[in-house]
Amino acid sequence: MTEVSRTDDSFHVFDTTLRDGAQREGINLTVADKLAIARHLDEFGVGFIEGGWPGANPRDTEFFARASAELDLRHARLVAFGATRRAGGKAAEDPQLAALVASGAPVVTLVAKAHDRHVELALRTTLDENLEMVRDSVEFLRAQGRRVFIDCEHFFDGYRANREYALAVVRTAHQAGADVVVLCDTNGGMLPAGVREIVADVLAHCESYRPGARLGIHAQDDTGCAVANTLAAVDAGATHVQCTANGYGERVGNANLFPVVGALEIKYDRRVLPAGRLAEMTRISHAIAEIVNLAPSTHQPYVGYSAFAHKAGLHASAIKVDPDLYQHIDPERVGNTMRMLVSDMAGRASIELKGKELGYDLSTDRDLAGRVVAKVKEQENLGYTYESADASFELLLRDEVSGSRDRFYTLESWRTISEQGPNSFTGNEATVKLWAKGERRIATGEGNGPVNALDQALRIALEGIYPPLARFELVDYKVRILEGQHGTGSKTRVLIESTDGTSTWSTVGVADNVVAASWLALEDAYTYGLIRAGLEPTA
Repeated sequence: MTEVSRTDDSFHVFDTTLRDGAQREGINLTVADKLAIARHLDEFGVGFIEGGWPGANPRDTEFFARASAELDLRHARLVAFGATRRAGGKAAEDPQLAALVASGAPVVTLVAKAHDRHVELALRTTLDENLEMVRDSVEFLRAQGRRVFIDCEHFFDGYRANREYALAVVRTAHQAGADVVVLCDTNGGMLPAGVREIVADVLAHCESYRPGARLGIHAQDDTGCAVANTLAAVDAGATHVQCTANGYGERVGNANLFPVVGALEIKYDRRVLPAGRLAEMTRISHAIAEIVNLAPSTHQPYVGYSAFAHKAGLHASAIKVDPDLYQHIDPERVGNTMRMLVSDMAGRASIELKGKELGYDLSTDRDLAGRVVAKVKEQENLGYTYESADASFELLLRDEVSGSRDRFYTLESWRTISEQGPNSFTGNEATVKLWAKGERRIATGEGNGPVNALDQALRIALEGIYPPLARFELVDYKVRILEGQHGTGSKTRVLIESTDGTSTWSTVGVADNVVAASWLALEDAYTYGLIRAGLEPTA
């Protein structure tokens, strides 16, 4: 396989997260956000980064002004987005085209109408004038030294309504000097077979006037087929794919950059990234998710936390023999990891693999593995779940290995008080009584809820004895009422995620009320964190 460099132009991975992806509901990028995402995309190795529409809004104009001074792109070329000139005007006098040139971007993508009804109803001009708008705009930008791509908006719908006119738009753009004409499934209604057929037909038409003329694909995901449609276009001969990180985009989103690149690199055996960049895929995906302030999709292909997670005992038994039996690739190729989930579906093989993942070899002690399996199923029957509570499972495993519970203190009692005033709660207070290192300690804490107050009281009681507790922080808290017949008396499961600033861990507690369940999850969180800090249990 040949390696892709910045000068290799045989295939384009074109990212439009900063423009099309930013149209997703709930995403509102600052200029600093866009610069940070651009750095990650360049580090990943995409060929083109579409930064926005300079001149259309102040934020995008500022982005291009700052990008020239602050971005040192090593792999990608920056792209400015805009539209063809206005109907009845001249490209050389069009202020929007002037803004594209002023942006300093070496590449410009112009959106053009390829659907006859859109030309007549949206642009309110003639079909011939639309073709002239394409020709004039491309020639003007080419004369300014810019490389030009044309996005044919609503192309597939336009092709089906008026094939000859849609082809005329493609032909006009190529003949005016556009390097790539991108066929856009703007409404996201296409399916792979139709995409493959139409792209092949358009390419055959292109051969009649410019052998080797290039086509691209821009797919929206309204049918859930954006990635499949993108790959279908590649199968038909497209050499330019437009995607967004994590599939962000308007409505349900765009073709997801990471599954598209993963398929091209791994399934198609086509190198579209610089050497070594594929292994950064999971990290880059999660980093961009953090910037846009959306939780990373746990079930996203290739990069999701659950993409290589195995739960069924049958799967685990096979994976012990050969991980490839239930995985389509080695997760390390994309920077991810295999995970074994511990649940009531787990068998001995699942427990052995999970133990090995945590540093315990259970393969030589069948009795121990059997006891752990039995304990897990017993606990899950009570409402516990260890799929998302690895720390609690490791403590359970340590208990079975040692035959006793690791403890840093012995609890005497705890209680919480919530005070209600005439119109609102006035406060929450918790008191904890315990023994640690031979000393009886009583501490009271206040918080914005009973669980927070308990957390504060436990921290006050123990911090003087165990200084690492000062670094612990509760970062996520989830409550679920388990199915039952007792209404508000049903059992409650609490999942807590904690951090010491460098790593995170999750714990679980189940009880008849939310505060008691929270206490159990807190106890596990403190115990696990202190063990991670290298302390030995003393109680």
